[in-house]
Amino acid sequence: MDDALRFGIFLAPFHPVEENPTLALERDFALIEHLDRLGYHEAWIGEHHSAGYEIIASPELFIAAAAERTRHIRLGTGVVSLPFHHPLMVADRIQQLDHQTRGRAMFGAGPGALPSDAAMLGIDQMRTRDMMDEALSVIIPLLRGETVTHRSDWFTLEEARLQLRPYTRPHIEMAVAAMISPAGPRAAGKHGIGLLSIGTVTPKGYMTLGTTWETYETAARTHGREVSRRDWRVVAPVHVAETRARARDNVRSGLRQWLRYYTEVIALPFELRGTLDECVEQYLVSGHAVVGDPDDAAARIEQLLAQSGGFGCFLQLAHNWADFEQTKRSYELVARHVMPRFTGANAGREGSMAWAATHRDRFLAASRAAREKRS
Repeated sequence: MDDALRFGIFLAPFHPVEENPTLALERDFALIEHLDRLGYHEAWIGEHHSAGYEIIASPELFIAAAAERTRHIRLGTGVVSLPFHHPLMVADRIQQLDHQTRGRAMFGAGPGALPSDAAMLGIDQMRTRDMMDEALSVIIPLLRGETVTHRSDWFTLEEARLQLRPYTRPHIEMAVAAMISPAGPRAAGKHGIGLLSIGTVTPKGYMTLGTTWETYETAARTHGREVSRRDWRVVAPVHVAETRARARDNVRSGLRQWLRYYTEVIALPFELRGTLDECVEQYLVSGHAVVGDPDDAAARIEQLLAQSGGFGCFLQLAHNWADFEQTKRSYELVARHVMPRFTGANAGREGSMAWAATHRDRFLAASRAAREKRS
């Protein structure tokens, strides 16, 4: 089971601006509790500061609360926007979270996804990837318990060290986010940490999967590191119902709002044309989101595994396209009917059934002989 595919979610989250934000956050906690009961392995929580839809500003605060409500699921920052924070403060918060969660926390880092976030802070977007890389170069040794002195044009460390040693040995699990460009895999490989491929929600992001591992592994080798496909996570949108028709009916309204946000507010590269309703239909038939039955979800995961060459964890994008009961049912259907195909959970049962069927006649004959002897 060590090589079994893991399952989780990537929770930005996405909440329409018409909704009560306090209740929306409470629903996010309820979703994490639901996933914990269903046996999902992990959840990654985003950081955003503008544009109205993605309302968690501190994934660390959210994780601290979610950890108290759950027992097993691992919880990651997905991701901390490193150019927006002093690296020592990031390392301190993450190390504390490692202790508070008893090792269930994970540290995901990125340059910041929304241009509007960087603009509010007066940060030149041309610099954010370099700033992320520089921050990682000091955060990682700090999390390992090392003492760091570093002078930069945007932060200074003088014999900096953390008071807490890692709870997770040798250190908390770490990953870098990647959208479409090779910068994410290069940074993850350079530092020898995990990779979160988020860009697969778009057609261009899906196409880059074929070269991502080579970029990731080459960067690691260049810097004397080793990386594993087990530490690569791939994100895709999924909504499952008992039938394809029911799944489509569930998501139509929420998908319309989500696409409006992506195409009209933050302008990610969706190659969709026409009215919003036409864009919804184009996205549904594009194959980049799974809106169907459990077999459709399993087929999409197989496609992603083939396109990428293999990865360790499949993360469903938590998109809120359907109402909450339908959403919970979707995650349950995936847990019941999709996850076992990739985790090997039923391998022993299948083997036992095949063995019993193969020897059925012998067992029946022995049973008849025993009954005749007793009579």
